[in-house]
Amino acid sequence: MPPSRTLNGCATLACVVSVSDLVLGSTLPSDAVQRVADHALDDRDGAAEGSPHAPQHGEPTDDDAFSAGFANVAALTTLADAAVRANHYAGRSKSRATIDAYAAGWRDFLTFCQRRGAMALPAPDETVAGYLAELADAGLKAATISRRLVVISQAHRAADLPSPTTSSLVRRTHAGIRRPIGTAQAAKAPAVVTDLKRMLSKLPNTRVGLRDRALLLLGFAGAFRRSELVALDIADLEFSSAGLAVTMRRAKTDQEGRSRRIGIPYGSTEKSCPVRSLQAWLETARITDGAVFRSLDKFQRVQPRRLSDRAVARIVKRRAAAVGLDPSRYAGHSLRAGLATSAAAGGASERAIMAQTGHRSTDMVRRYIREANLFASTNAASLAGL
Repeated sequence: MPPSRTLNGCATLACVVSVSDLVLGSTLPSDAVQRVADHALDDRDGAAEGSPHAPQHGEPTDDDAFSAGFANVAALTTLADAAVRANHYAGRSKSRATIDAYAAGWRDFLTFCQRRGAMALPAPDETVAGYLAELADAGLKAATISRRLVVISQAHRAADLPSPTTSSLVRRTHAGIRRPIGTAQAAKAPAVVTDLKRMLSKLPNTRVGLRDRALLLLGFAGAFRRSELVALDIADLEFSSAGLAVTMRRAKTDQEGRSRRIGIPYGSTEKSCPVRSLQAWLETARITDGAVFRSLDKFQRVQPRRLSDRAVARIVKRRAAAVGLDPSRYAGHSLRAGLATSAAAGGASERAIMAQTGHRSTDMVRRYIREANLFASTNAASLAGL
């Protein structure tokens, strides 16, 4: 038997076995595997006409058997492809930013385990507790440590392994870290209406100024996250006599892309109107399709690429600094927080604020309301008569 035939037959059998083991759990009938192997190893060209092994008229030939065998292999290959596609879609159950954050956290934990010669998956609870202690000693914030714990838990869940993060040792270690560090996060200051109008008053009447005005006003009025703001396309906008309807194709709390529509009303003046400001920007930039907010070169020529979410934060900081506000206290989230806080101060209900911001939980909205009412007339210190 020619060596090449033997090698080809072994390769065929290996293909069948490996695919069936991975995809079907070896559910391919054993006679089908054997048939493919037997015919693959058979020297079909050596069957002389009229020999005892030659097929008679009407009987299935080796070619027929080979075709049937490879049809099974093709079916298995299709199943293997389906498995790969299933894994692909499962990987898209999280947003790109979340996946990147998980990957960075997991790499850090792997590095820790490698230094200690410890197993990372499954990780003993002693290893996880030691990792948390090292993060705390390095001065990381409580929120960052909590996120790393989530990463370890998600990695074990993805591997269908019990998570060590639920053990008593890990829980007690985490609680012991949170107590001295504290869990309060240093939130960015909200760009309330008065702050926003100050920023708008100093904007130049240039293409950059028109873009930044539209970005600040739309970001505020729509309570957009910076990632949502830069993801907007012309196709998402619908202008009407009542204002602007924005279709959010995807959001942080809507990873499945169910989408929602947000109404942006006209402002009281042209300079503070998000609708007219956006129209002015699109007209001067001659943008008729694609990304709404784009970068500009040093000659203020519009570039084809959309702004990054970090660019939104830089614009807010730059415009805050231009009017004497501390830029370190402001970022892209200041626009979203500014709308919620200003609306709460104006008497808007929780439901109205949540309808605009897209919050699913009232916890964060109530924080905005508390911030807005710090110095309200119902303040206990004011009522004490000082």
